[in-house]
Amino acid sequence: MNRVWPWVAISLLGAYHGLDPSMGWLFAVALGLQEKRRGKVIAALFPIAAGHLIAIAVAVALLTSVMTQAWWLMRPVGAAALILFGIFRVLRPRAHPRWVAMNVSAWDLVTWSFLMATAHGAGLMLFPVLLSIPAPSAMPHHHHAMPAVAHGALGVAQAAAIVVLHTSAMFVVMGTMAIAVYQWLGLKILRSAWINLDAIWAGALIGAGVLSLVV
Repeated sequence: MNRVWPWVAISLLGAYHGLDPSMGWLFAVALGLQEKRRGKVIAALFPIAAGHLIAIAVAVALLTSVMTQAWWLMRPVGAAALILFGIFRVLRPRAHPRWVAMNVSAWDLVTWSFLMATAHGAGLMLFPVLLSIPAPSAMPHHHHAMPAVAHGALGVAQAAAIVVLHTSAMFVVMGTMAIAVYQWLGLKILRSAWINLDAIWAGALIGAGVLSLVV
């Protein structure tokens, strides 16, 4: 079970990002409504997912690099970063990149999505999960309490699997939401069924930071 739940958590985090309208599906719907084409909605989803993937990949690479060098420092430092970033999101919930207009290219969408995911701390949220991926059983017994990243056991293939799994879950949920809202629900549902996902995300960041310290 200890080897399975980190991958479940990675998928659930991706699904949450796909559910969050500020991560891209609302933008895709708006572009589709502007051109009155469902194809535009679908076309916008791919560069948005690509930007998110790049942001997650950069975060995983940086976290893995630092944790390999000083893994014993990363739990308190990473937990503090999560808590502080969560507090920042509470105090500044609308601190989003706003420079992209409605007349955008695929590259604009990739860049916007990368900045949005970075601004939300999407990659940082994977920190507790990386700490929870156990070292391979072939390691000596005294290494078992250490995360796989502590001694480079988290290889390129495993890191790539983390990024792809997270982004795939995000893409599936984001695409479902975008098509459902564009095709059937309409933007009016957002006025009657709006949930403050920014507040939930900020609380999740703080909660993950606290759990990183005590678990």
